[in-house]
Amino acid sequence: MQIQAVRGFRDVLPGEVALWHKVEEIARSVLERYGFREIRIPILEKTELFSRSIGESTDIVEKEMYTFTDRSGISLTMRPEATAGILRAYIEHSLFQLEPVSKLYCIGPMFRHERPQKGRYRQFHQINAEVLGSSDPRTDAELLALLRTLFEELGLGELDFQLNSLGCPRCRPGFRSKVAEYLGSKKAHLCSDCQRRLMTNPLRVYDCKVATCKEALAGAPVILDELCQECGAHFLSVQKNLSLLGVPFSVNPFIVRGLDYYRRTTFEVVSSDLGAQNAVCGGGRYDGLIGELGGPDLPGIGFAIGEERLVSILQGRAGVPSFSLDLFLAALGEEATEKAFLYLDKARRLGLKAEMDLRGGSLKAQMRRANKLGSRRLLILGEDELSRGVATVKDMDGGTQVEIPLEELESAMAGWKEACSQRG
Repeated sequence: MQIQAVRGFRDVLPGEVALWHKVEEIARSVLERYGFREIRIPILEKTELFSRSIGESTDIVEKEMYTFTDRSGISLTMRPEATAGILRAYIEHSLFQLEPVSKLYCIGPMFRHERPQKGRYRQFHQINAEVLGSSDPRTDAELLALLRTLFEELGLGELDFQLNSLGCPRCRPGFRSKVAEYLGSKKAHLCSDCQRRLMTNPLRVYDCKVATCKEALAGAPVILDELCQECGAHFLSVQKNLSLLGVPFSVNPFIVRGLDYYRRTTFEVVSSDLGAQNAVCGGGRYDGLIGELGGPDLPGIGFAIGEERLVSILQGRAGVPSFSLDLFLAALGEEATEKAFLYLDKARRLGLKAEMDLRGGSLKAQMRRANKLGSRRLLILGEDELSRGVATVKDMDGGTQVEIPLEELESAMAGWKEACSQRG
């Protein structure tokens, strides 16, 4: 019987990987321009880390985590999100002592046992960025400006930046009570999950995508009416600085995040290309979380971009970048094949993307292979070329061809590499 991938886990095939590379290369470039440095954290963490940071009453902790007990009896969890792991590393290695404000990012897989749908899988990948140590509202605006730059450079200029504030421990309890009272009168119209959330985390009802729950929220209280003076001033300053930087945004008072640690600024970037689950990026401020995890009482803010969703949008708009070679070597005869095999290695060591068909075959068949791989140049080496000490090199785009003496071939390949580098 054929073994297939686990439901909700998917293979990223060679034809798609080029687009993933493009997304990650641009993301790294933009993040590092904004002062972020990469951190790599484990996939496995102690379960306690997520129950303490995310919140035991969240859907993630209650229903979605991949958790198991190892041979030492320790409960471990495959990371469902990256912020908790980044903060654990930040605290454990005392990174806060190295600089007053740390900007960290990571790229990698996360795991949640939820219903697979378009752009959402049980193993999914995120680009995460965190700013630790700054409570200045300009930091919030800077992070959204970064996202604006990133999405522009990816060619996504039609995304909606939605902004809200979730208040703080001073102003949120009163709002939570009003929400619970209001939704209690609408309980019959809520889905079973939201009826359960009423008892544990009523704010999560705002994040429900079920139509009847959305209708029940039509007259619900909004947090922006309940903000304390400090939270209100902070939110107004974030908007002022976004306008200063020319970052377009809209205020959506119904945005909440699925994790308990968020407070004050929260945001989503949504796309019309993804249907109901339309958020391609989400994030916000989590002042207080570092202290709750055993570190100093420092503020933080961050975001997570769903790579699968981002790639899905880019595929729909621009297609998948084609794979191409710098050089394909076609050899005819055993002696020529041996010589070409040597030049193949030299080309690769010089930095060229080079290939040859070691099975041999006719020149016509090898040229078809070169065309299929999108090679820029074709190097032909046969008995006639060997006898004259030359190689025939064909420009696959222009159709022109020249003969290059074999003793000059290595320096010619070095020149091709330099030309490829300048072309980008």
